Amino acid sequence: MSAGPPIFYLIPGLGADERVFQFLQLSGTVHVLRWLPPQSPAEPLPHYTARLAAAVPATQPCWLVGVSFGGVLAQEVAALRPLARVVLISSFISPRELPWVGRLARATGIYRLVPTQLLPLLPRVAQWFFGARNGGEYRLLRQILRDTDAVFTRWAIARLLEWPGRPWLPVVRIHGTTDRLLPAGAALSQHALPGGHLIIISQAAEISRILNGLAR
Repeated sequence: MSAGPPIFYLIPGLGADERVFQFLQLSGTVHVLRWLPPQSPAEPLPHYTARLAAAVPATQPCWLVGVSFGGVLAQEVAALRPLARVVLISSFISPRELPWVGRLARATGIYRLVPTQLLPLLPRVAQWFFGARNGGEYRLLRQILRDTDAVFTRWAIARLLEWPGRPWLPVVRIHGTTDRLLPAGAALSQHALPGGHLIIISQAAEISRILNGLAR
């Protein structure tokens, strides 16, 4: 890494945006890589990643921090930016880590039949899956679900379930011990923190400490 102040590129999860990072306190320069609209319903992930990576200078040492599906993108961007190091939060490196329902959807393609428009209408169900506590966490989750773009969500779910993984890529992993969406992740992570899939919010102070320590 460069001797100068660290540079972080933060990539939010599926349907989320920069709001999930609002509680982080990072030392250095922080950029959020915002989702780009897919150019077509079948835009390949490598093509999409190349467009997203254009915001990261190829000669710049940096940290790519991806949350959930954003972790998949962080790994793909890192393959194009060899000076970047990757931190995964509530994410995965191989489809083998998907829960059985995810592996079933991957094998059968049944996810193509699920109306993604239903997700914003079921915030309490999503609250359970995401492990959001009542109060501020639930309100933020509800707002994010309300703002989720159905076209992007359908594209992203397909790319996520088709992703072959990058288990050989060096990464640092931070995961919640009670993550219901990706329950296998905690046992495979260097930093297992109390909480569910939304530890980026509930454990923001500890995640900030870890990220600042890594970049020191």
